[in-house]
Amino acid sequence: MNTIESLQWRYAVKKFDINKTLSTSQIKTLKEAFNLTATSYGLQPLKLVVINNKDIQKKLVPASFNQPQVLEASHLLVICIPKEYAITEVKKYFDLVKKIRATPDSVMDPFKTFLTADISKKTQEELLVWNRNQAYIALGNLLTVCAVEQIDACPMEGFVPAKYDEILGLEEHNLTATLVLPVGFRAEDDYMKDLKKVRKNLEDVVIEFN
Repeated sequence: MNTIESLQWRYAVKKFDINKTLSTSQIKTLKEAFNLTATSYGLQPLKLVVINNKDIQKKLVPASFNQPQVLEASHLLVICIPKEYAITEVKKYFDLVKKIRATPDSVMDPFKTFLTADISKKTQEELLVWNRNQAYIALGNLLTVCAVEQIDACPMEGFVPAKYDEILGLEEHNLTATLVLPVGFRAEDDYMKDLKKVRKNLEDVVIEFN
């Protein structure tokens, strides 16, 4: 399939085949894709929790408004953001830039000074909203990669973050669950599998200036 055919093939799976499991290679692709996601300033204020444990998945079902995909899926991906964003993360980013690119301090310092000041003046609530936006970028990227790789998925906002945080012990890592993505393979009897995709006409969603 080409990219558009893959995106046509993709849909939010309502029933996964419980007898099929993603390979180690497929999961590695999703982890790499997550790590390569574009984020604001390249700061990557995100963590990905990968769950392949039916006992844990079962515990998360009630915290997901009893959506069965959480248990049926081969793996459950949980995109998390920091509960409290520390300015030290900016320093870590520039240290990594220097390590990987050997960029001189004289080149980095002006941007480092700007970014440190910009983030320092934001409230934690503003940073939470900002980082949550980065999580949605990561989700979109993962959905596209899933489509291209012929991996089925079902993006979810319908869950109770506090319960996920408790069950997964995320608070110990200064994290809170933001988005959930069950991944695996569609079941043959998923009623959504063969339905036509409902989308507006291109001219209704695209404005062009030539």
